[in-house]
Amino acid sequence: MLIDTHTHLFDDRFRKDLPTVLERATAAGVERVICLGIDLESSLAAVEIANTYPLVVAAVGIQPNHVAEAKVGDWEAIVKLAGSDPRVVAIGETGLDRYWDRAPFPVQEDYFARHIQLARDLRKPFVIHCRDAEADVVKALRGQEANGPLRAVMHSFSGDAATARECLEMGLYISFAGMVTYPTAQNLRDIAKDVPLDRLLVETDCPYLAPQPVRGKRNEPSYVAHTAALLAQVKGVSIAEIEEHTTRNAKTLFGL
Repeated sequence: MLIDTHTHLFDDRFRKDLPTVLERATAAGVERVICLGIDLESSLAAVEIANTYPLVVAAVGIQPNHVAEAKVGDWEAIVKLAGSDPRVVAIGETGLDRYWDRAPFPVQEDYFARHIQLARDLRKPFVIHCRDAEADVVKALRGQEANGPLRAVMHSFSGDAATARECLEMGLYISFAGMVTYPTAQNLRDIAKDVPLDRLLVETDCPYLAPQPVRGKRNEPSYVAHTAALLAQVKGVSIAEIEEHTTRNAKTLFGL
């Protein structure tokens, strides 16, 4: 069994066939799917999906590339949603992004801190987006350590080995998506090899980042099995062992 720890099932690409997509996930051995919002509208949609399909649970937040678009009252609505619906198991996705120029960096930093505090207040984990901002994310997280342990995952990890070591030192989980399967991603495979099994998670980040065997298609939760198989190969263990550890880790982090 596997848990897909990061999806965006509210995306229009799933509008016509989401029930079938989830049936394929179950058939592929996926026992839980986490659907994450990127703004208020999608967070509301993620919660609605989680309340419609037993396979799905939700996370709510405003992704760093969308914080500049947040309207008055949006953050307060996220806070209320996070604390009121039992299907919400995490806060996010949140984090920092220097790749896209969609939101002033100080605004991103403000919202990152807000999400972390909300996660602490609700005793829920938070999910970190990081693109071309590894040093900034590590600095922010190190600054937060004084307030207590961090319950979080670096989602769709794409950083370097030094960043991975920093994250592991802080007690974070590291999640790999389809990128780790790409021929050009040997650096990620080298990092994955060294991530302890008790800190490893798998995800699709669907509909994006379809793994190599299905690259170019719309990604979906059933395809997380391809990433799990690749990680088993990289780490020299059985697929069953990857399934066992990543599922246990997801249940521990997200309280599933």
